[in-house]
Amino acid sequence: MGYKVAVVGATGNVGREMLDILAERAFPADEVVALASRRSQGQEVSFGDKILKVKALDTHDFSDTDICLMSAGGETSKEWSPRIGEQGCVVIDNSSAFRYDSDVPLIVPEVNADAIVGFTKRNIIANPNCSTAQLVVALKPLHEAATIKRVVVSTYQSVSGAGKDAMDELFNQTRAVFTAGEVKQGKFTKRIAFNVIPHIDVFMEDGYTKEEWKMVAETKKMLDPKIKLTATAVRVPVFIGHAEAVNVEFERPLSPEQATEILRAAPGVLVIDKRENGGYMTPHEAAGEDATYISRIREDATIENGLNFWCVSDNLRKGAALNTIQIAEVLINRKLLNRAKQAA
Repeated sequence: MGYKVAVVGATGNVGREMLDILAERAFPADEVVALASRRSQGQEVSFGDKILKVKALDTHDFSDTDICLMSAGGETSKEWSPRIGEQGCVVIDNSSAFRYDSDVPLIVPEVNADAIVGFTKRNIIANPNCSTAQLVVALKPLHEAATIKRVVVSTYQSVSGAGKDAMDELFNQTRAVFTAGEVKQGKFTKRIAFNVIPHIDVFMEDGYTKEEWKMVAETKKMLDPKIKLTATAVRVPVFIGHAEAVNVEFERPLSPEQATEILRAAPGVLVIDKRENGGYMTPHEAAGEDATYISRIREDATIENGLNFWCVSDNLRKGAALNTIQIAEVLINRKLLNRAKQAA
């Protein structure tokens, strides 16, 4: 049986990636509909070897649609996801709108696929923040082996996490630096070309940014509320691919060799860790790949039961579009979609 799938935000970075991945993975869809705001109506987007004409979200009837992949931003999702869910269509939302709602499961399939059954309360499933998704894929098997007490993570996040305009800004600023032109700022608070910015999302009262808070809240919701986590999120002049330097303290001993074997066997993870020049992964190499790559696994001798590692992933894929489609695949493989229609 084929399914009808709608992609909302089909003209954006993540929406286009969703369409590419649906085609790549031969998702069992009889029909795929590309949706966006009225100003994008009539634009064309690629879906495998087909071209789809973008239709307007506000005139689409979701009553005969099985799955809606939502990638149109938090405000749009807050308005539309509940309305779409009420029509019996399951929304898999890529924004932060419902991640912290107790009636909405927050899912990374390699980490907490069983929690997906809670979607019937609202017919909405949340996709985590891009930086959290790759982190919990790496932490989950280690937590099962030795129980994580505390995590300290510093992120090196690409500009694509802030959208197409941010990618254009990096490109234009870089060109301006080389041609002695005017370096114009728009999307970012400081120049991003040949620079790093320790500020992603808005500042909160405690001095952390919302991006850093998201990593804490989402890790606790998906993995274990007892885990203590602190983060520093940094934007770097890279187009695609987030990297993270991760320090973990465990309750029980776990050697670098044991951690390496555990991670090699973990779903969604590839270990590239040779202690030699170039024996590690970088965002450039991870772009376009599905895996979460782990490198630089080593002991932290300054604490008891401590490890460090380097974690890299394509933020548009595992951090967003791929994870969303993997969630849809779980719905289908576990035969859960008929529950959505019944709940509606």
